[in-house]
Amino acid sequence: MKREEALELLKTHVSNKNLINHCLACEAIMRRLARHFGQDEETWGLAGLLHDLDYDYTKDKPEEHGFKSVEILGDSVSKEIKDAILAHCEKKAPETLMEKALYAVDPTSGFIVAAALIRPEKKLAFVDVPFLLNRFKEKGFARGANRDQMKSCESIGLTLEEFYSLALEAMKEIAEQIGL
Repeated sequence: MKREEALELLKTHVSNKNLINHCLACEAIMRRLARHFGQDEETWGLAGLLHDLDYDYTKDKPEEHGFKSVEILGDSVSKEIKDAILAHCEKKAPETLMEKALYAVDPTSGFIVAAALIRPEKKLAFVDVPFLLNRFKEKGFARGANRDQMKSCESIGLTLEEFYSLALEAMKEIAEQIGL
């Protein structure tokens, strides 16, 4: 599946603009991580872009989240991508580098968005890594962003600081597209 097809598929199945932006942010971060690790950017990007494809169908049935995406995708993407989608929502243990990366990326994009939105400017340009690390310590900030899941970046050989740096860089590259 090509990126353009994946984006159209996402827009067909996901109605919430903020969730589409979340998927675009995850795609950008996954592509940046793929570059960092010398992996295939297209494959990693598709995993990030499509990881919440089934959200409209499963938001009230979390036990089906991931499985429905795999069903929708059928044979149009690799098993590698489908496994990463299942791993991000704990339907399988994250084993490969890509699976572990997507697992850590998912809450991170929302955490970074929340950090931008509490700034007076409401722009990613005004967020830096020290700001993110300070917010990470605040349990009341972005409660929905699972700290353990973000910290699992260590399983791919990155400190939280390095991980945030790469993620923030990636999101800043698409800031205009996601309205930040």
